[in-house]
Amino acid sequence: MGKNLLEVNNIEVVYNDIIQVLRGVSLNVPKGGIVSLLGTNGAGKTTTLRAISGLLKPENGAIKEGYIKFNGTDTTHLMGTDIVKMGAVMVPEGRRVFKHLTVNENIIVGSITRKDGSAKIREDNELMYKHFPRLSNVTNRMAGYSSGGEQQMIAIARALMAAPEMLMLDEPSLGLAPLLVKEIFDNIQKINKELDTTILVVEQNAKVALAISDYAYIMESGKIVLEGPSKELQDNPDVKEFYMGITKGGKRKSFKDVKSYKRRKRWM
Repeated sequence: MGKNLLEVNNIEVVYNDIIQVLRGVSLNVPKGGIVSLLGTNGAGKTTTLRAISGLLKPENGAIKEGYIKFNGTDTTHLMGTDIVKMGAVMVPEGRRVFKHLTVNENIIVGSITRKDGSAKIREDNELMYKHFPRLSNVTNRMAGYSSGGEQQMIAIARALMAAPEMLMLDEPSLGLAPLLVKEIFDNIQKINKELDTTILVVEQNAKVALAISDYAYIMESGKIVLEGPSKELQDNPDVKEFYMGITKGGKRKSFKDVKSYKRRKRWM
């Protein structure tokens, strides 16, 4: 891994000029790395991705303090289309495929901002089916008839067709069966290694995210409350208990119980 590709420095985000959601969030994503941003529902993870991606304005949100730099350029107040052209692309929560387009048409849409020629785009289109072989048998099916796992693969492949330097994934495991989650996260690792794509993944499922990432941040109430190398956080007793559902005695709690915990006072 090299220098930081993404630098988020002490940002504060407010919606409708009233509701403060992020309270001084700072994080770095090194070039070539995989970084996880973890936290329960409502912690501010998606807002952080929207701030990085230039997608706050449609939601009446704005960065009031701090700055964001991508590849050395200040992107704090740039629009989403400009940030995509710079090489940072987000796969939103809920997949959001174009249901009335075919699988292949959905994937090709991702190349709309590229200017490197049709031959290279065709080559990358074929490459997507090597990364997601499940899709190779359903290229002409309407995407709306695809399974949740297939739609997540379509959304990732579509984002990759923009040839991003950094891929941001918002809850890629949401609503998927464990075997599909494993397949998708295995693919995320391969994309990182084989395409040299830097990855920032937002997840509630700490176990799968920490297993593939190099470094991780944990958010609560709009703040980063814990960070460190992923292997260290996997062994952290608080992370085990509150995010991986493992108590001191080794007994696993249900994921529902883990999500409804109250933060310890020393994290305040």
